[in-house]
Formats: sequence, structure tokens, C-alpha cells
Amino acid sequence: MNQKLSLGTRLFLSHLAVMMVGLGTFVFIAKFSSPQFFMVRLEQLEKKGFMTVRSAKTFLIEGFEIAWNRSTFWSLIIGSGTAGFLSYCLSRRIMQPLDKMKDITQNFAQGDWEERMPESDIPELNQLSASFNRMASGLEDVEIRRRELVSDLTHELRTPLTVVRGYLEELATGNIEATPELYLSLVNETRRLERLTHDLQELSQAEAGYLSINPKPFDLYPLLQSLVERFSDQLLDDGPIFTIDSPSTLPKIIADRDRTQQILVNLIGNAIRYTETGTITIKAEVKFPYLWIGVIDTGVGISVDDLPHVFERFWRADRSRSSYSGGSGIGLAIAKRLVELQGGRIEVESEINQGTTFRFSLPLSN
Repeated sequence: MNQKLSLGTRLFLSHLAVMMVGLGTFVFIAKFSSPQFFMVRLEQLEKKGFMTVRSAKTFLIEGFEIAWNRSTFWSLIIGSGTAGFLSYCLSRRIMQPLDKMKDITQNFAQGDWEERMPESDIPELNQLSASFNRMASGLEDVEIRRRELVSDLTHELRTPLTVVRGYLEELATGNIEATPELYLSLVNETRRLERLTHDLQELSQAEAGYLSINPKPFDLYPLLQSLVERFSDQLLDDGPIFTIDSPSTLPKIIADRDRTQQILVNLIGNAIRYTETGTITIKAEVKFPYLWIGVIDTGVGISVDDLPHVFERFWRADRSRSSYSGGSGIGLAIAKRLVELQGGRIEVESEINQGTTFRFSLPLSN
């Protein structure tokens, strides 16, 4: 297999080739044309019939200078022209993929994300093309997710706003009576809007790295107990069963308690959203030097195609997976960032109609 030459090697060889062409042209013309020019001078000398050595010497020197000057002139003309043409061809070969990249970026600016960079036989440019294509695919995916998010958020905002406006219009016209139940309904809708805007703010701060993290040693088990009690009270009688699979004496972890609770709330809320019946289990186990916490459900699961996108900031689950709302997909993106900011890692496993397991790690206290 022929090894591809690097860009530096190609540039060196191209400059060397240009230099050799120039020198070769000069030597060739000097070797073959100078004698011809000089012979012409000798013929002139013969015709003029010089009688003295001095006059012949002067005439010969002038002839040599003329022959040399003419050879040099034509060497420069032909050599520079050939070298320039060769340099132009080599530079165009190197600049062609860069010009192509410029044209593609201009298409990106106009909203056309389909075109990609072709492969190059220059290793450095080929690596650049591959990186450029990965970046383009990532940006295209982000743009698609952004559009989907805008559409989803528009839907999420429209519903509570429509409900609130409808109630207020009916109250203003006197068609309905103001009751505690009505006011409670309005409060719930405004809380829904507040929760959505808060999630958006959290996501923005997490992506920018502005979220405050105050890691301290603390015992995780009491937090798990309180969350199980809190969410168990919210579940319907025919809903999933909430349990803990963990020893009551866990080693302390170094983490921010409030942020850890936020991670668990997001993961548990996601499990409840997609688990109508069955079980939801919080499992904690030590795998030194981390404590791994898992939220395991027996819900509808996530398809293999969707798994790589679960933690993307603009990813949104298909509403058809559950009779519940698919949400905005912001919670999991926030959870991932919060885990990473605390020195941990988060992962997911799932099978359709079998359930989903989200697990994340936090460092143990020494």
C-alpha cells in the first residue's frame, strides 16, 4: 500500500521541484543555446577578417557576453514560466479542498446542511475534512434539535397560556364563578410555566458552566428515603411501585446535596412519566472509588436509535412512547451536566417494553 505524503512533505517537494525546474531550464538553455550564439559570433569574426589577436580577443569576449546574456534571458523567461505554472498547479491542488470548505460553510450560513467535504489524498487535509464533516453533522443535528425544541416549547407554553387566558376571560365576563378550585387550577398552570422557564435557565447556566457546585461529604441514604416517600405519595394506586434497593449504611460521598437531589428528581420524574405500571427502583452500590446510583423502571423503554441522543440538550422523546407528555427533554441534559460537574459519569440502558435504567456515579469521601 502506498503511504500518502504529508502536507509538509508535499510543500517541500513542490518547492524543490520548482527550484529544480528553474535550474534545469537554465542549464539546458545555457548548454545548448550558448554555443549556438557563440558560433554566430565566430562566423562574424571570420567574415570581418580580424588580423590582430587583441582585436579578435575583444570581439570574442563581446560575443561570449552576448551569448551569455541571451541564454540567461531565455532561461529566465522559460524557467520562470515553467516554474510558475508548476507552482500554480500545485497550489491549486492544495487550495482546492480549502476553497471547497469555504463554499460549504457559506451554504451552512444559508441553511443548507447537506453537503460534506470529500476525501483528500493529502493526510492533513483529509483529517481536516473528517473533522469538518463531524462538526457539520453535529451542527446540523443541533439545528434540527433546536427547531424541534422551539416547536415543542411553543406547544408546552401554548397549553397553559390558553387555559389561563380562557379562565380569565370567563371570569372577566362573569360566565363562571370564582372558586378555590378555579384559582388552584390557575396556580397549577402558572407553576407549569414557571417550571419550564426554570429548566431552560438551568440548562443555559449548565451549558455555560455558571452553575454553583458546593461539594461536601454527606450520607446519601436519607436523601433516597425522602425522595421515595415524596414521590410515592404522588403516585396513583394503580401506578408503579416505588422501592429502594440499597443498604441503609452507605459510605459518604463528596457532592453537592441539592444538585444530587436535582439529578435524582429529574431521573425519577422521567421514570414516572414512562412507567404506567410496574416498579421504579432506586439502587445504590459501591464500586470504588465511586458510589453508583441507578433509577430502574419497567416502563416502555427507549429504542436503540434514540439511546445515543438521550442526553443531548435538544433531544426530545417521541410522544408515542407513552400516554404521558414527552416533556421537553431538558431534564436529562441538565442531569448529565450536573453529574459531570461533580466528577461523575452517567449512562443509560434500555429495551423497548422492558424498561430503562439510568445510573450515575459520584466520588466517595476518603
